Amino acid sequence: MADSPVAHDHGFGRNLPRLVEIMRRLLAPGGCPWDQEQTPRSLRKYVMEEACEVIDAIDREDASALREELGDLLLQVVFQSEIARKQGTFVVDDVVEGICEKLERRHPHVFGDVKVDGAAEVHRNWERIKAEEKLGRGVLEGVPRSLPALSRAQRLGEKAARVGFDWPDRTGCRAKVDEELAELDAALASNDTTGAAQELGDVLFAVVNLARHINVDAELALRETIGKFVTRFAVVESEVQRQHGGFGACGGAVDIDTLEQYWQEAKRREKT
Repeated sequence: MADSPVAHDHGFGRNLPRLVEIMRRLLAPGGCPWDQEQTPRSLRKYVMEEACEVIDAIDREDASALREELGDLLLQVVFQSEIARKQGTFVVDDVVEGICEKLERRHPHVFGDVKVDGAAEVHRNWERIKAEEKLGRGVLEGVPRSLPALSRAQRLGEKAARVGFDWPDRTGCRAKVDEELAELDAALASNDTTGAAQELGDVLFAVVNLARHINVDAELALRETIGKFVTRFAVVESEVQRQHGGFGACGGAVDIDTLEQYWQEAKRREKT
């Protein structure tokens, strides 16, 4: 991502109070009727959307878009905080204070006297301190239910592995994939739709565990594959348009063998 020139005498969050003031004005009498109707639950989908748009900007390595999308995400933080202030539960300063305290507490090698030898030890200390903070909570608690399913499955596997509930190496994970595939095949052979759905879920979970053991982010791996599919299918669609007038014009008359030829052409173009 290309760096943009940033003056060294600013960038300390001095504009944050302006955003708080604007949000407070919108929620005050005479402000915005739509904003005033919102609740934490009604804003939930926007938090998710803005976070995903931040990720998209990062993936595109688009610094300008990233700046804008981070602003949209920050708005959601302030929006939620101002709703909470009106409800008397907390204010935006509590949010900032909480994360500041957490960062200082979990970085004793920076804000304390702890000595560390590299990033790996920093990570171990972070997890140890985090576990102490959440003493008494279940091992799998803290993994958001709203995470994309692949990401959540991988995080749950990581949590379980930290207390020894895991295969010793990837061999066991790979064998588990075969075991679950066999059970899926059996459900399909018996036309058990409900059972097949359950077994398919088991297959996906086993594949995610394998991804974790070979240090692959399952969510990102699938996203990359989806990206390739979209790119290749665009070539197929272009060829259908050029040679058959488009999918709509040909009424689905292009046979699968021809479509497969276009697909292979798309793959060849990728390589060149």
